[in-house]
Amino acid sequence: MASTPLPPFELETLVAAALKEDVPHGDVTTRALLDPSLQAQAHVVAKQDLTLAGVVVLHAVYRVLDPAVTVTAAFQDGEPLEAGQTFATLQGPAHSILGGERVALNFLQRLSGIATLTARFKAEIRQYPAVLVDTRKTIPGLRRLEKWAVALGGGTNHRMTLSDGVLIKDNHLVLLEAQGTTIREACRKARERVSRQFRICVEVENLKHVIEALDGGADVLLLDNMPPALVRKAVDLIKGKTHVEVSGGITLENVCEYAATGVDSISIGALTHSAPAVDVSLDVLPTSSQ
Repeated sequence: MASTPLPPFELETLVAAALKEDVPHGDVTTRALLDPSLQAQAHVVAKQDLTLAGVVVLHAVYRVLDPAVTVTAAFQDGEPLEAGQTFATLQGPAHSILGGERVALNFLQRLSGIATLTARFKAEIRQYPAVLVDTRKTIPGLRRLEKWAVALGGGTNHRMTLSDGVLIKDNHLVLLEAQGTTIREACRKARERVSRQFRICVEVENLKHVIEALDGGADVLLLDNMPPALVRKAVDLIKGKTHVEVSGGITLENVCEYAATGVDSISIGALTHSAPAVDVSLDVLPTSSQ
């Protein structure tokens, strides 16, 4: 797995924008209370069990803010942590450590939250061959970081952008049907007009649509918001002729039931759009304890 979610320049540009948002003209409080020459040490601590994601961003935050701050990581991205474990130590100017605290923690809490939730879903379906995949339901501008966190949690990235392939969704079908175009015809039209390198995926909601998409030569059938019993019927109908993906309404409580239907992949928007932030803290040590 790649050790960085973005090329260094892009990552540092993103971090610089975050720092400008949070500390546009310096940390007024720290500047008023602490001597600029004061040195400090801080521990970055997991306050709950989690899957770590964002250490590489932590490094970038302080590399951009002040290279005089040394970041020493005891754990790497993708590793599981238990509550109470210190996974990184900072050493350097107190002004800089405090100035980057919120930005660093925001990235760590968000990305580790995604990785942690993904790991929980992955554990639920470990006995089945179905692949756990993410969606494009990400915070604008943070997609690659968030999908990287999914991968750290054991998920698989797909459909990074609308440029990656043909994805015929319900709104396309509404407009096509108004013009008298069937799902079958839509698939064939897409194949005629799009390069063979792109797969054609069709979102279907019932068995009639499954048959039409198969007849149209779809490469992937996305079974959307179907209950497990109907998904199983669709899988039996498809008989391995094409890749079967299921999505919609999938939770930690029912994901195992969906995996047992025989689908090839399970896409879950909640991995990125609803992952709860984990509890991570940055604890500065008193100067006297250094």
